[in-house]
Amino acid sequence: MSPDPSGASPGNDPWSRASVEQAQQTQAARQASAADTNNAVANPLEQVLFEVKRTIVGQDVLLERMAVAMLAGGHLLVEGVPGLAKTLAVKSLAGAIGGQFQRIQFTPDLVPADLVGTRVYHQRTGEFEVSLGPVFANLLLADEINRAPAKVQSALLEVMQERQVTIGRETFRVPEPFLVMATQNPIESDGTYPLPEAQVDRFMMKVVVGYPSPHEEHAIVDRALVPSPALQVMLSPEDLVAMRGQVDQVYVDPAIVDYAVRLVAATRSPASVGLGDLDRYVTYGASPRATIALVLGGRALAFLRGRDYVLPHDVDELALDVLRHRVVLSYEALADGLDADTVLVRVLRAVPSPDVVLQG
Repeated sequence: MSPDPSGASPGNDPWSRASVEQAQQTQAARQASAADTNNAVANPLEQVLFEVKRTIVGQDVLLERMAVAMLAGGHLLVEGVPGLAKTLAVKSLAGAIGGQFQRIQFTPDLVPADLVGTRVYHQRTGEFEVSLGPVFANLLLADEINRAPAKVQSALLEVMQERQVTIGRETFRVPEPFLVMATQNPIESDGTYPLPEAQVDRFMMKVVVGYPSPHEEHAIVDRALVPSPALQVMLSPEDLVAMRGQVDQVYVDPAIVDYAVRLVAATRSPASVGLGDLDRYVTYGASPRATIALVLGGRALAFLRGRDYVLPHDVDELALDVLRHRVVLSYEALADGLDADTVLVRVLRAVPSPDVVLQG
């Protein structure tokens, strides 16, 4: 250590020691600020999820999948028994995002015009005027969607895929961003109608919600004893659109695309990956829309976790949610007690994961 020009040793000079400590504190503060900034950029929806967690206990997978669907521009189907806060989770997310939110309670007496809108005749003017339905919102909650007949469910096909509604001879665009989150109850058969395969395929993911743990259930009861906190708007629809532009910049290696293609192809022909015993259980495999959903969902998940590149693990983690509602099983599978998840787990184990070499 070189001597101090003033003749005082730096270790014995209190002013020098204080300056060093102050400099260290300043540097640590700057590093913490930079880390917070990086986290804010890497995880832009983190504050939104924290705000929703003030109301929802547990359901971490569901909340993360909702964030992935928003970033990827896909729709979400949530299935679970009654009382698991499926509707509350979607409403809480809508409250934290802001924008236009509409909730439709699906019932057997609904007609398609109750969703998309209709033309109303005015006797005084002698002209028809278009009255838009509740689908014209940023976030649409289709609560208990399987309680409406197929003709009502099919009314969502155009708006979910094309982001537009045709009423008469006119076409109307829905606002951006547009996201449909539907809930359904799997344990009841009376008064319910199965979703058409064409509409199920429109959903990017199907998330199955399970029961909470005993610890989480204690927290749920404790929160039920006090008034729910008012949710704050943490994000605007414009911010979400800007984030989707950032998600588009996430790098997807060609090996990731090839892996997604091989996964989906294996659901159509399990024998191609050495699972010939599953051929008799699968009637139809997943469509190419599933391959697109795997890649787009993996890119959104990588962005949500602070990465600008997609890993095979991102695809693996979303595979069940993306594929389970797109695989049509045979009656023989139902007779043997097999479900889609059981078949897909074996397919995931049989398809080798790529070794992606990241540079830079």
